[in-house]
Amino acid sequence: MNRKRTRWAFPRFCMVLAALLVGRTAGSARHDDATRSVLSEAATNGNPQAVPAFRATIVNTYAHDPRAFTQGLEFFGGYLYESTGRSGKSSLRQTVLETGAILKRVNLPPQYFGEGLTIFHGKIYQLTWLSKLGFVYDLATFRKEGEFHYEFEGWGLTHDDNALILSDGTNKLQFLDPTSFKVTKTVEVYSRNAAVTNLNELEYIDGQIWANIWHSSRIAKIDPKSGQVTAWIELAPLVNEGEPEPEDVLNGIAYDAKRGRIFVTGKDWAEIFEIKVAGTAN
Repeated sequence: MNRKRTRWAFPRFCMVLAALLVGRTAGSARHDDATRSVLSEAATNGNPQAVPAFRATIVNTYAHDPRAFTQGLEFFGGYLYESTGRSGKSSLRQTVLETGAILKRVNLPPQYFGEGLTIFHGKIYQLTWLSKLGFVYDLATFRKEGEFHYEFEGWGLTHDDNALILSDGTNKLQFLDPTSFKVTKTVEVYSRNAAVTNLNELEYIDGQIWANIWHSSRIAKIDPKSGQVTAWIELAPLVNEGEPEPEDVLNGIAYDAKRGRIFVTGKDWAEIFEIKVAGTAN
């Protein structure tokens, strides 16, 4: 799907950059905390126990295939790995961050709708949406080595030191043994007392799970033990304010652990953004 996002990529980036960096031009008297979002729940309802929200600032921008319906994103070994969706158009890709060039690509059979992916112990794990089937590939060659089944929809995928972590569009995160693929634990996600549903693409960053919320401009930071949202990352300025296609939503989080870089993108977006989040470790 090629859309206005491609044509207006550079002007839109300039507007986004201006919006996100506005706090930097107000003078040195401002403290770092001034970039903390006033959109936090605490600011709107006066509740000191509310979950804080933080704005992101753009550090860099990179090219992204505007026809890539991003469902999973991972940074590993200096390259980006991406799972794209849509039946008949789904793929697994290795790309160069700086240029967007595709180095390797495997197209899924047309009956499968690609979803989340993660890299764990030298293997790539990729979900499909409604087929309840995942694929395992060799990281170096992209050769498919196996398949695995699960009993729910496949949305996002990441991992901790021991388990694959899968989202299914509800407020649940399923922890899967990476060998047997059996569910070893289920965690329900809440923001205080409210269930957080539509958990989508996932990334494990410094002991917390970051999750895109489908059709939302926010990323949730989730404690993997309690399921509580510890913070929200507000990315509203990145979302096209024109007339985007209904599904061209924010989706895709990747983490460069060696350099502490965080990348985000969306479905059919022409850019990948490297961001920094005030009030967090990155």
